[in-house]
Formats: sequence, structure tokens, C-alpha cells
Amino acid sequence: MLKRLSLFFVFILSASLQVVAADLPKAMPLDAGFTNEGLEKLKTHFQGYVDDGKLAGLTTLVARRGKIVHFETYGEQDKAAGIATADDTVFRIYSMTKPVTGVAMMMLWEEGKYDLDDPVSKYLPSFRKQRVFAGAGKDGKIKTVPVKREATIRDLMRHTAGLTYGFFGDTPVDRSYRASGLFEENKDLKTFVDMLGKQPLVYQPGEGWVYSLAVDVQGRLVEVLSGMSLDHFFRERIFKPLGMADTGFFVRPDQLNRFSEIYGIDKEQGLTAYRGDYFSDFTERPSLLSGGGGLVSTTADYWRFAQMVANGGVLDGMRLLKPETVEMMARDQLPENLEGIAGGKAGVGFGLNFAVVKDISKNGGAGRVGEFYWGGMANTLFWIDPKEGIVALLMTNLLPSGVFPLRNDMRKYVYEALAD
Repeated sequence: MLKRLSLFFVFILSASLQVVAADLPKAMPLDAGFTNEGLEKLKTHFQGYVDDGKLAGLTTLVARRGKIVHFETYGEQDKAAGIATADDTVFRIYSMTKPVTGVAMMMLWEEGKYDLDDPVSKYLPSFRKQRVFAGAGKDGKIKTVPVKREATIRDLMRHTAGLTYGFFGDTPVDRSYRASGLFEENKDLKTFVDMLGKQPLVYQPGEGWVYSLAVDVQGRLVEVLSGMSLDHFFRERIFKPLGMADTGFFVRPDQLNRFSEIYGIDKEQGLTAYRGDYFSDFTERPSLLSGGGGLVSTTADYWRFAQMVANGGVLDGMRLLKPETVEMMARDQLPENLEGIAGGKAGVGFGLNFAVVKDISKNGGAGRVGEFYWGGMANTLFWIDPKEGIVALLMTNLLPSGVFPLRNDMRKYVYEALAD
């Protein structure tokens, strides 16, 4: 009886928060400096992906100066079931989890729990006395040398800690991750990070930029520094204050009818439900709470998070961070000897859990210098443009990332729709 009552009150609380999340501030496009024609072109373009069978469904959202001027849904969240995409469809956001973890880390930084240049090993003992890959012998065994300096928390937050991802690459270190059993199921976050800390580094800390499991390590740091599990910290310190009732590490039973299927492109059948190596069903609480890619969310929920960041750490009177902290997160933090993502070819640097646009001529021509952003494996994207006051989101459900130029398209049409 008590359990049923508890579940009832959880449902009522969730429903009340959803009302807050759905009550989004809106503005007419012209009042916010957009043309109706431009936003209609954006809508028509993305509808074309659905009409051509390239996407099952998606949403696009554009806000300026805290007011939403465009929020459209397209296609179906589940083609087999015939369920249309809705403004409260729940998507797998994968690596768009990373900025949330970054905000959690900086909240703890503001509280004096650590210094950015503290060695990771101060809080995670398995990161002590790490060694760096220095080649492989004829027998295939990895040769290593000692670190010149220990990886710091700042290194984790800018992906310069010497780590890799383990399943996106095939270096000897990536293979070592896989052979070690690191990715076997049923590990908790502590066990996972303890094992990771004992793996060889792929480069000396601070001497390279490699997209990596560093944000999962940050997730464990949040637990150690706060004394709370990562899901509890996110829920109590970020999601509840921001009214993000539909965001979490798994899909609740009351959300299942709104949970999007995930799709891939089959060479013969075209768009089909994806059940490959990267599939997770998200219908149960995972044993490993991934700060790097474990969340599901809705377009409206994630807009509330992104708008809080765009506002300098505050939304609807709830302050999570100071403006100067957000400014630091959105500023390129890479050492001068590093040219940024893709060796500088993309014109993008890296802040604290955000990519930062430095040169739009190298970044496809769209966007603005100073824009900061990130995306997820299922072709999701958000960005914040401080100069123009824009927050934009693209949510969809297709693997692999980058199969279509969705992110470039989104930027192109949003900026072309500006009237001023």
C-alpha cells in the first residue's frame, strides 16, 4: 500500500513538472528578428527528409533571447506503431549528456569541492601512476612510458587527458580497452572508472585532443565529490530545479508511449529499426550511469537546460551557475600548442564540455564565432549563440551520426532565417 502511494505521488509530481516544462515562452518570429519565410523554408527542408524516407521523425526548435519562435515536429517517433512525433517525444540524446555532466561539475567547482587543475588521481586512486602508449612489440604487447605529468580535471573536461573511447577507434589502446573487459555489461560506474584508470593512455596528458570516455570519468567525480549517485545529483540539483521532468537515465513506464524508436539505414530495406552494436533499450535503470552518453530527454526539456546555460546559468529564477562560470565553460580551453578538433581543420576549439566555434570558414560557413555546442550519436544537436541570443535544437532518432548533413542544414536554415 505504501509503495503504491509513493508511486502515485511520484506520478503527480512528474505531471506537475511536465505542465511547467510544456508552458514554453514564445514570441512571433518577426518580433524576434526572424522571417516567417525563412523558418518555413527550414520546416520544408526537414520535412523533405521524412518524405524521402531518410528520417522517421524529428523535431526542430529555435529560440531567441529566451523566447521560442519555432518548434516543429515531423514524421513518426515509431513507424511500425504509427505514432506521430510529438513535442513531448522522448529521444535518446547520447552525447548531449556531456554538457549536463559539465554543468554538474562546475556547480561543484563553484562550491569549492575541487580545483580544475587538481590531478584526477586526487579523487580517483586508479588514475595514479598512469602510463602512456609508446608502441607495440612483435608479440603485440603494448609498450608504455610514465606520464610526464598527471591528467587534471581540466584535461578531462577538454578531452586532453590521454584517454580514448575504445569503440570508435582501433588504436592499440582502443583494442586494449576492449580486451580488458571494460565494456562488459553489469558494471557500475565506480567499477568502470576504476578499470579505465588502469588502462594505458593513448598520448601524454595535455599533448593531444581525442574524443574520449573522459566525461564518464567526470560522472564518477560528481559522485565522489557530492556523495550522491550521478542520477540522484542530476535529478535533485539540475532536472527538478529546471522542470525537466522527462529527462533521466531510463524511460519510466509512464513515458513508454512517448519513447522514440531508433533507426538505421539498411542497404536493401532503407530505414529500419536499429538493433546493432550501439543499441540500448533504456527501459530499465542501467547499472552504469554514463555521464558521457546515458540520458534520454525531450526537446522541451533539453531546451530548458540549454536556455539556462545561454542565460548565464539561470532559468525562471533558478540559478545553477554564475555567469562567469558559464563564460569560462564556453571559452576555448585548449593549450596553445593544440589546434583543436580535427587538428584545427574544423575551426573548432574546446571549452569545458562544449565545442567552441573559432573560425566559421572552416566550419561549413554557417554559425558564428563564439557559438558553443554539442551533439549526440543519433544525429541530435544543440547550440548556443551568445552574440545573436539564439538557442537551437535538432532532435531525431537515426544512427550512425553524420549519415546526412542534418547539423549543417540546421545551422544554415536558422541563420538564413534571420531578418536582422
